[in-house]
Amino acid sequence: MNYRKVYKEWIENPYYDEETKTELLAIKDDEKEIEDRFYKELEFGTGGMRGIIGAGTNRMNKYTVRKAAQGLASFVKKRSQSGKGVVIAYDSRRCSYEFALETALVMASNNIKAFLFDELRPTPELSFAVRYLGCAAGVVITASHNPKEYNGFKAYGSDGCQLPPKESDDVIKEVESINDVSEIRCMKKEESLQQGLIEIIGKEIDDAYINAVKSSCINPELCKKYGKDIRMIYTPIHGTGNKPVRRVLEEIGFENVLVVKEQELPDSDFTTVKYPNPEEKAVFNIAIQMAKKEDVELIIGTDPDADRVGVVVKDDKGEFITLSGNQIGCLLLEYILSQRQQINELPENAFVVKTIVSSDLARRIAENYGVEIIDVLTGFKFIGEQIKLLHDTGKKKFVFGFEESYGYLSGTYARDKDAVVSSMLIAEVYTWYKSRGMNLYQGLIDLFNKYGYVREGVDSFTLTGKEGIEKIIAAMEFLRNMDIRKVGDKDIHIISDYKKQIKRNLKTNEYSEITLPVSNVLHYTMDSGFWFCVRPSGTEPKIKIYYGVTSNSLEGSERELSILKKGVMSIIKPLLE
Repeated sequence: MNYRKVYKEWIENPYYDEETKTELLAIKDDEKEIEDRFYKELEFGTGGMRGIIGAGTNRMNKYTVRKAAQGLASFVKKRSQSGKGVVIAYDSRRCSYEFALETALVMASNNIKAFLFDELRPTPELSFAVRYLGCAAGVVITASHNPKEYNGFKAYGSDGCQLPPKESDDVIKEVESINDVSEIRCMKKEESLQQGLIEIIGKEIDDAYINAVKSSCINPELCKKYGKDIRMIYTPIHGTGNKPVRRVLEEIGFENVLVVKEQELPDSDFTTVKYPNPEEKAVFNIAIQMAKKEDVELIIGTDPDADRVGVVVKDDKGEFITLSGNQIGCLLLEYILSQRQQINELPENAFVVKTIVSSDLARRIAENYGVEIIDVLTGFKFIGEQIKLLHDTGKKKFVFGFEESYGYLSGTYARDKDAVVSSMLIAEVYTWYKSRGMNLYQGLIDLFNKYGYVREGVDSFTLTGKEGIEKIIAAMEFLRNMDIRKVGDKDIHIISDYKKQIKRNLKTNEYSEITLPVSNVLHYTMDSGFWFCVRPSGTEPKIKIYYGVTSNSLEGSERELSILKKGVMSIIKPLLE
């Protein structure tokens, strides 16, 4: 791709608006910036596309959004599903409404009805709405927990799940077949509304969605009995969770939910945080100060599109700590399975789904209750796919799904991770422990005492720009060809290469096939429940390293995790420098 030629085209072509041209002319002397904006097209991958907002082919702007929308529209038309329509939601990020409207106008110009939400909504509500309205597809404009400079376009199929690889590949082909963006038709908003090709939606979907979320409450009487006395703090971190999370908590009986006022309202600049990511303790700084003042020991926070949730609790020393995504997932799993078993609502053919980089503790919990657990690739779409393959066909009953990156789902009303239902269940679990004279941290220690001290960790390296992406690709290939047999004092027994779809047993030198979809992932299994896994992020310019260890004490697991991290870093870090 001749980036200079494309840059010149964007400046001279009358199709591109003056604001875009002004932005591009401002960088006319910055060759590296011009190259980064135009050396490639912003890729439409398996989950859609995500990038920095700005002018250029490698940026999120109304022209790249139109191209993605047209690709999805062509996909819908080729499947003869135009009459079903497409539902569109958006979050609180910069340009989210504008990009959502552009998507709706492209759909309208293709004679596909667009159901457009009247204001920002959570991603899981979009997933719910696709099936509730019987649409052919769905789109949510969001960059989840990325920095404020980013936005994205996530595409969903008719089952309310992010597009699986085959369907995503079909959409990608349609997007890549568009050679001239200026030929994409985009109907005027007034005309679209008059012709009924855009319908504004809101309250009806909200009510149905909240009712569906509440159906996953296991002990509603417990919540009603203790809810009025339970105090907690909630922060939407300037995102879409504010209304639905507070509403569902109130409707099931929690009357004393304190909200972090500084982070209550939508703010596209996320001015109170560096990154709006509930995985990071720093986003809870204001909430923690509030908790100390109000004498509250539970804090819940949701990310901008309310599909991920973080939790802060007091530990045994009275200090506030953030629970990991795995710890939250395992607390929820233990509660759901134990309580459903107690009230005789745990199906004999129940199953749980987790990703390959999520905690092995979940397997121990599921096995304790005689429940099947299924491992899938990273990405909640693969959890949603299992619901479609097993639950919808009547073969088995889906109970719970989670991934270590703070995403959880109970119930089948949605097919993506849902911070609204997760917030409700976290409040319920907390209440259950309080009714027994315990807090959530003590519940976690109980879990370790019962199943073993399993500990996980994640490291990541962000490498931006063209050079960064090339370095990540090169590092993965170098690792793939390395003969790694030992890390520290732990022997590696199995290397699973999900790109080559081959699992190699180093002890026997036997090879077996991996049946999961192709993915650029390397997983290393070692002694005594130790493992690590390396993969590039699918949504950010990052390479991520996941770890898992087991010990006979909390201190021991933390020590072992530190040792494993140090050993793995000695191999990987030099490849990224």
